[in-house]
Amino acid sequence: MSAVNARQPQLSLSESLADLAVEALIDEADLSPKPGLVDRRGSGAHTDLHLGLMHASALALWPMFNQMAQAALELGDIGQPLREALGRLGREGEVEMLRVTGGVNTHRGAIWSLGLLTAAAALDEQALKPASVALRAARIALFSDRGAPANGDSHGAQVCRLYGVRGAREEAQLGFPAVIQQALPQLQRSRAAAAGEQNARLDALLAIMTSLTDTCVLYRAGLAGLSSMQGGARAVLMAGGCASLDGRRRLRELDYDMLRLRASPGGAADLLAASLFLDRLQPALQAQIGSV
Repeated sequence: MSAVNARQPQLSLSESLADLAVEALIDEADLSPKPGLVDRRGSGAHTDLHLGLMHASALALWPMFNQMAQAALELGDIGQPLREALGRLGREGEVEMLRVTGGVNTHRGAIWSLGLLTAAAALDEQALKPASVALRAARIALFSDRGAPANGDSHGAQVCRLYGVRGAREEAQLGFPAVIQQALPQLQRSRAAAAGEQNARLDALLAIMTSLTDTCVLYRAGLAGLSSMQGGARAVLMAGGCASLDGRRRLRELDYDMLRLRASPGGAADLLAASLFLDRLQPALQAQIGSV
């Protein structure tokens, strides 16, 4: 058979969803210039992360996303068994992530958000609009995970208690409002304005940052850092977004502030990856079905 006529092997639904999840993580990491975050320019506000490590971490999570989608397909219903299966697989995925990164937390938040969304997408491949998938993910997140370690106390959990704000768990339980109400509408507006895909994705990240109580920023820089992030992101968008000259200048100012404060909006980055996953989910799976 010639290379021209060769066809790519058909992937299962769970494999396709895992591919999309990993691609979303890699695309988020590559997007540049992101304020305070790892990108193609460098390590942002981090001293222990770099782009190659982010790529390696994302690829190491492929089996976990595949298994989460398979668990949803096998169990078939939203309930305690699915929630606990996802929790177990997420913990196993985190162990593998830390092994690959040498103990560095690259994607713990993304394991939670993209894991839920991957499973939610697998539950009903006929209802893949972002709001529908996010709602199913929220219903899963509302169940408690009885297998979670009793002493589990992440930086995010500490910050939520200290400042009385909602974290990644509550964001998921509410149906990912930062994604559905902020990021995806901004992504479409910027595309419609011919901003270019990279600028549109940056604008979507900034839209998340305008209102998100990013626990990564709170942990590193407190309420002053959070205010700087939110106000700076709003300033970029009000100036015309990342496709405008004034918006680009404001973006540089925001990046400077995040670096000065050593604040990295990791929670916003995780939700951008979730946004990219949901944005391409329905068209990607429909294209695959159509090619069979």
